[in-house]
Amino acid sequence: MRKRNDTYQSVRDEREYGPYWYHALWRIIRPLLVLAASLLVVISVVASVWSKLYDEYLAPPDAANQAEVLFQVQSGQSLTRVANNLEAAGLIRNRTAFKYYCDFAGMGQKIQAGSYMLAPSMTMKEIAEQLTTGDGNPIVRNITLIPGWTIEEFAAKLVEDGVLADNAEFLSLCRSGTAFTDYYYIADVLASSNVAQRKYVLEGYLSPNTYEVYVTATAEDIIRKLLSQTDRVYPAEFQARAEELNMTMDEVITLASLIQKEAKDSDFAKTSAVFHNRLKKGMKLQSDVTIHYVTGVRKMSLTNADLALNSPYNTYQVTGLPLGPVCNPSKAAIQAALYPDETFLAENYLYFCAKDPESGELHFSRTLQEHEQAVSIYAPLWKEYDAQRGIQ
Repeated sequence: MRKRNDTYQSVRDEREYGPYWYHALWRIIRPLLVLAASLLVVISVVASVWSKLYDEYLAPPDAANQAEVLFQVQSGQSLTRVANNLEAAGLIRNRTAFKYYCDFAGMGQKIQAGSYMLAPSMTMKEIAEQLTTGDGNPIVRNITLIPGWTIEEFAAKLVEDGVLADNAEFLSLCRSGTAFTDYYYIADVLASSNVAQRKYVLEGYLSPNTYEVYVTATAEDIIRKLLSQTDRVYPAEFQARAEELNMTMDEVITLASLIQKEAKDSDFAKTSAVFHNRLKKGMKLQSDVTIHYVTGVRKMSLTNADLALNSPYNTYQVTGLPLGPVCNPSKAAIQAALYPDETFLAENYLYFCAKDPESGELHFSRTLQEHEQAVSIYAPLWKEYDAQRGIQ
């Protein structure tokens, strides 16, 4: 039972200090209020610092000036150089801040060469995004040389795609080759005794691939790009192998061009073996594609007039390899020329002919009798193929 004095003290405490629940609540709220007040102070300080940093380093140089100025990024310029130029042009406040921003945003390696219209009112983000999007005027384009294409076919494609205005300069440079004697294999071709009879000195040496070239590239620029690739697809290993076979690089490229035009990739090594066997025996190669190169017409059924064409490229008339390559072969065809199928070599395969022209498959034979039997089977398909294409 509570004593009277205790009740009196409780009433007195409540009058002087308030109810107990209030004191308990205050003990909880007071630290929170202190924390909130501290955060407000910190936020205020941070905001003040950020505002100062933004105004000094990140803000547009002149938010009210929307007058655009021409700003150019040259090909190969580094991010540091671009940032320096932007600051010098009055388009950003601080070059270091711009550089760090681009690096942090992952834009550092994406800035594209071009001409841009920028204004001092633009934010750093807006400028960076425009420089990485590009000016809409590409400075490079892709060109593709398909394995088996001739120089004339490639020149026509360059004109068709708008890469070159016309093919005259390109064909002239490829025909003479004299502008490219710094490539040893072209110098070797030019030093040969029969170079004057070549249709194109550079035929066979424009390595097939897809290339990126400047839109301002000249015919010579493009040719040099392709010739340089030949260095990569004809390594020292190929040179050594050619010497084992007692062949020059030009002979290897020439043989590879026949293989490229005659066969599908899967038959390259077998076709190579047939040619190697015929060369070893001193037989004429009798390759139809050498006649196609002279006439410019792919005909499956050759006439007697075709076979009698007087040309150093016509392997029905000349013994051994033709005067030079008849197309630009792939690395796979070059490799096949150097490494013919060992089984076909050992079994002395000497003949092949096309099956259905649409399939590109070949029929291989050891003897002339086997070959003539195959020709009798497939010749009607060749004539039908020519007739459907309007070739006589």
